[in-house]
Amino acid sequence: MTFTGLNLLGVLLAFIVSFISGAIWFGPKTFYPVWMKAKGNASGQLSTSQNKPALLFGGTIIGVLIQTLTVAFVVTALGHNNANFGVSDGALVGFALGVGIAMFASLSHRLFGGENVKVWIIETANDAINLTIAGAIITYFN
Repeated sequence: MTFTGLNLLGVLLAFIVSFISGAIWFGPKTFYPVWMKAKGNASGQLSTSQNKPALLFGGTIIGVLIQTLTVAFVVTALGHNNANFGVSDGALVGFALGVGIAMFASLSHRLFGGENVKVWIIETANDAINLTIAGAIITYFN
């Protein structure tokens, strides 16, 4: 598996859509207030020690990029081996990776770390949705 088989336009678009989707998901009018309250933060604001925009956004960009590239490698490989591999198949692969790996890889860490299930659902459902969308977009461009 190499970068040469990837459609970089599809990967870039999937990355951008996933990043925007995450920004909407954790926006002030969507899940951010619920998420912060579920984490036990009544003020709804990050503390001074937590509010490091370069680290927060840089880490998010790197994370979304790696997730998008991973989905791209998988759907591209599957598409090359199956001429009938379509957009819905790519979305299904993204969904399977999102739920089966992104969501459930962190469940025990969260539970043993003392976080509640609501926090886990809010955070990881966004990953599953973004990977589903990314799988569809990347497959469309392949």
